Amino acid sequence: MRMRKAEESEEILNALKDDLLVTDKNGQILRVSEETKALYGIEEREIVGASVYDLERQGVFTPIVTPLVLKKKDRVNIIQTTNKGRKLLITGVPVFDEEGEVYRIASYSHDITEMVNMKHFLAEMQDEMERVKNEIEVLRNQQMKNTGFVGSSYEMKKCLSVAKQVAEVDVNVLILGESGVGKTHLAKLIHRESGRCDKPFIEVNCGAIPESLFESEFFGYEAGSFTSANKKGKLGLAELAEGGTLFLDEIGELSLPLQVKVLRFIQEKQFYRVGGTKPRTVDFRLIAATNQPLEQLVQEKKFREDLYFRLNVVPIRIPPLRERTTDILPLLDHFVEQFSKKYNRSRLLDDAVKQQLFKQPWPGNIRELINLIERLVVVSTSEIITINDLPESYYLPYGQALELEEKTLPEILEGVEREVLQKAKTQYRTTVEMAKYLGVSQPTIVRKLSKYKIK
Repeated sequence: MRMRKAEESEEILNALKDDLLVTDKNGQILRVSEETKALYGIEEREIVGASVYDLERQGVFTPIVTPLVLKKKDRVNIIQTTNKGRKLLITGVPVFDEEGEVYRIASYSHDITEMVNMKHFLAEMQDEMERVKNEIEVLRNQQMKNTGFVGSSYEMKKCLSVAKQVAEVDVNVLILGESGVGKTHLAKLIHRESGRCDKPFIEVNCGAIPESLFESEFFGYEAGSFTSANKKGKLGLAELAEGGTLFLDEIGELSLPLQVKVLRFIQEKQFYRVGGTKPRTVDFRLIAATNQPLEQLVQEKKFREDLYFRLNVVPIRIPPLRERTTDILPLLDHFVEQFSKKYNRSRLLDDAVKQQLFKQPWPGNIRELINLIERLVVVSTSEIITINDLPESYYLPYGQALELEEKTLPEILEGVEREVLQKAKTQYRTTVEMAKYLGVSQPTIVRKLSKYKIK
């Protein structure tokens, strides 16, 4: 049997599965769909015939769209909150009579509660990310401030010149040098001078991460990958380097199995998180460093040759302190000043202390020198740091030499002066450069060279 038009309209109305509501121009509800009662928690018989203005005052929903449509005489969209705390996107549409006046308002809605909650969540996350980003930026700036090198020896000038030159291009750099020479500082310098300076500098100490944890720390892991894993998973250090510089320190300490994984990652710039099946891509600039003789390790089959050549595109060797002795005195003055400011103590090194420290072999290089100066600034009791303030291991050999050689103080000072001049002569080509470095006049340098017969 064929349906009557009224019944057919009702069936179509309910089949829409949306909240559809029709009012007259006074706001009296004439018709609603079945979905309405689910949204507002009101039976259909209670809502038909009621006024939307009364329902708003009762807190069933707010705001209402009817008066807005009447005023605008056009389609209106609003966000409405129900008595159940739901968020609805309400669209009100005017229906005009033959005279062009609004006599019905049809409104339909879509439940957007989850979308609104997600929007709020994302906004909060955005704020949190911005806060973390700002904190990281502050820490990065603090970290990058003290990466300059003190000294003007020929060796360091050459080293820094190469570093600044390669900083301009995204070529792989391998920094070589003994422990304590400042490999991390040079890596930061390259990052700071590069086009990626405003992006992260991520340092990975390959020798400090246990082999069993390296993959999860370096590549990260998915949620539930292993028993003690974070329930939300974890970003790896590699992923954190996105857009910036990835610094692999102590690369020579990696085991052969891990070398294979790192090589593939460097070549493809793609990786899988532990427990993950989706490949992830990261854009980074690679710098590696080691104090190990990689060429020898390659010959001994302890380091992969293909990884070595991948890393060793541009090698930069930082000379140990014993090979650039003319930098020792400027370094001493620099760190005395730095730690004096840090600990709010006015300290100076006695000339005898400088002469003694100048003669040291410095097996620990810059790191050893920094540690010693910091200790002297902290423990010394007078403004002038004297020989008596030095740890025994630094002044005892000098005292023994005095006793054996039985030299006078002028003879000892002349010996030190001659040694300084000889080393400065090997570092600088002209007497003008020597004078500038040693803080004296050029005629004084000429006279001293003549005095000690240094050609």
